[in-house]
Amino acid sequence: MSETVAFHKEMAITHHDFVRLLARALGHKDFQLVDGKISIAEGERKMEVSLSMESERRIALVALPVTFVRFVLTGYDDARAEMDRIDLHFQRGGG
Repeated sequence: MSETVAFHKEMAITHHDFVRLLARALGHKDFQLVDGKISIAEGERKMEVSLSMESERRIALVALPVTFVRFVLTGYDDARAEMDRIDLHFQRGGG
């Protein structure tokens, strides 16, 4: 089994949107957010996600949601590549 790797992120997202986008990234909704934590096991691979309480950052009249997120991946051959793949689903474009 591969080592455990942790990733820490500050994300401009609400808990509701995080769960919605994580389901899209994983391709399933077989998980629940309970007390700010999500645990997902797929065979030898395990992902644990911890979400901080939602807060907001104000810039002039703009209020952005802020959530600190900790991903812990265990059993992934390339945890960094998996995190990069998940990150793609959380990216937002503008224009």
